[in-house]
Parts: sequence; C-alpha cells; structure tokens
Amino acid sequence: MRVRSKRYKKESEQSGAEAVSLTDAVEKIKSFKSVKFDQSMECVMQLGIDPKQADQLIRGSISLPNGIGKQKKVIAFCEDSDIEAAQKAGAIEAGCDELVKKISDGWADFDVAIASPKVMGKVGKLGRVLGPQGKMPSPKNGTVTADVAAAVAEFAAGKVEFRNDAGGNVHVVVGKQSFETAKLVENIEAFISHIKKIKPAAAKGTYLKRICISATMSHGITVDY
Repeated sequence: MRVRSKRYKKESEQSGAEAVSLTDAVEKIKSFKSVKFDQSMECVMQLGIDPKQADQLIRGSISLPNGIGKQKKVIAFCEDSDIEAAQKAGAIEAGCDELVKKISDGWADFDVAIASPKVMGKVGKLGRVLGPQGKMPSPKNGTVTADVAAAVAEFAAGKVEFRNDAGGNVHVVVGKQSFETAKLVENIEAFISHIKKIKPAAAKGTYLKRICISATMSHGITVDY
C-alpha cells in the first residue's frame, strides 16, 4: 500500500471534496506549505473522448499568456541555410545529418525538437528513438514547420505541447507556484478555452468531464468550470 506523507494528508483535508472556482483553487494550492523548490503548477483535464479512435485524439501546442516560468532546450533539424537563424532563436543544436547521427548514438539532452519539412525524410529515421520520448517532430503540434526559427523561439520561451493519454486525459504545465494568482488563472483559462475549441467532431456526450489543478508535489483540487 502506498504511504502518503503527513503534508499530503493535511493538504487533502484542506482541499475538500467539493469543486471550487478556478481562482479559489489556485489560491488554495498557493497556500499549501512550501517545499524546497518552486513547484510547477499543472492542469489535468478528463475528456469525453475515445482514445482508441484516431478521429478523437487531442494533440497540439499552445503559448500561454504568461509563459510557464521555464526555458526549454530546443533543437532544430534544418538545412544549412537555416542553422544560424535557428541558433539565434535559441536552438542549442541545429543541423541535419550530424544531428541525426548524434541522437542515433544516444544523445537526448533536449526537451523539444523542431524540424523543417524539407529534412523530415531524414529525421523520420529517428521515430523509434524520439517517438517513445514524446519528442518526435509533428505538424500536429507545430514542431514541423517551414519557419524553423520562429518555432524555436516560441518553444524555447515556454510554448507547451499536449496530447491525450490512454485514459482520455490531457495534462500540461501552466506555470509556477510563485506566479501571481491572476497570471495562473489567465494561463489555465487560456488552456481550457483552447481545448474546448479543438473538440473533435466525433466526440459525443460530455466533453469536459473534470478539471483538476495541482502543484508538482501537492494534492489536486477539482475546479468548478
């Protein structure tokens, strides 16, 4: 049996079972006892989709109004003519053949991979490596684009990717616990609004089943939306 810490149990008692407004939920989490680091704030949405159906999958990316408080390590698969621009935009590595080989040899110290459509034929070879890590470039989440430099700049600044899991849940980081309440609320509302807009036409019944927010090590709180 999993043993919960005293801190977690206390937070659970403070949270209560009832759903509360988004602002109240954020303020409750911010009031929890602090830990030794600035925790990430996370939002999880349970959706009324069938993850087994290709036409109901939820996947994409979004730039939140106030960022997420973290710089991401971004690489760019591109032609030689785009290398300098990608690096100036924030890419820690840029290129094609040598970068593909470096990753094939085991290097994986990056968060996001951007790719130009012109080099995807070569990048495709890394599918078995990057796919399981969730780092394979894809047009669906904006990581395969002709404007490599712009995409690098957005993701390096904190643009977040999301995709539903096998249970139909979508999970994303929406900021830091140290953010002002208003900024966290604005970020979360932007994410919820975006998920509503991309509801699959094939999804039937209740689409937004439940929304919870939490900090990295805190108890989750259900939001009344």
